[in-house]
Amino acid sequence: MTAALPTTGLSNALTVDVEDYFQVSALAPHIARHRWDAMPCRVERNVDRLLQLFERHRAHATFFTLGWIAERYPRIVRSIAAAGHEIASHGYGHLRASEQTPEEFSADIRRAKQLLEDTAGVEVLGYRAPSFSIGHANQWAFDCIAEAGYRYSSSVYPVRHDHYGMPDAPRFPYEARPGLLEIPLTTARLLGRNLPAGGGGYFRFFPYQVSQWAIRRVNRVDGRPAIFYFHPWEIDPDQPRIPGVSLKTRFRHYVNLHRTEARLSLLLADFHWDRVDRCFGLRAS
Repeated sequence: MTAALPTTGLSNALTVDVEDYFQVSALAPHIARHRWDAMPCRVERNVDRLLQLFERHRAHATFFTLGWIAERYPRIVRSIAAAGHEIASHGYGHLRASEQTPEEFSADIRRAKQLLEDTAGVEVLGYRAPSFSIGHANQWAFDCIAEAGYRYSSSVYPVRHDHYGMPDAPRFPYEARPGLLEIPLTTARLLGRNLPAGGGGYFRFFPYQVSQWAIRRVNRVDGRPAIFYFHPWEIDPDQPRIPGVSLKTRFRHYVNLHRTEARLSLLLADFHWDRVDRCFGLRAS
């Protein structure tokens, strides 16, 4: 493990999108939703491993959790809350906001919020759209999120990507609607472009030093906390392989899974990490 680096004293926001390996959007064409209950569950053991890892590093995080997961595995939601982490919503059934009508989207996020609050016994302030699926064409989603009682969203990634992204969106938190703060995923600005620095597949694909450099740059040059994300299945190299997926999808989903946990340990040692609500000054009512 590398020695801890000097930082600006900022706490960065660590986030986990709690979904199982078979619920990933890119695998949706290969795994029908009616099969989800028959798939081998691995999310419980992976979340337990993350909680142990975070405890060793004295890190706290926000867990954007599917209502579908909370409904079937309430123990892990209670364990997350009991360990001092923030419970937030990832919607109920991992449907992209861009693939729903406003009425369907509103019903999904309200159902998830109620399930998570009933399970964990805490107020849920935050929401993250699956696959960062809020863009220019569906900004009505912010109205639905605010009306459902959420205080913040973390659903925009200001980058260019073939599946998501709003590259001209603000890089740092802004009021998307009165009383609703949008907290975009972190990007580093270089040569007039936003470079992804918020985790996910980029964290697995590029050497660790790339993420380390980008987060340090945001902390020191911009003077802002970073917001970083990953999934429990990304520390699970033994997960079942789904047959029939394209080479691109196979690469994106499985590349360097065997390295992720060690890289996370480095990340947790090199920076200070806390919950979204505390990093950005949000309080329950």
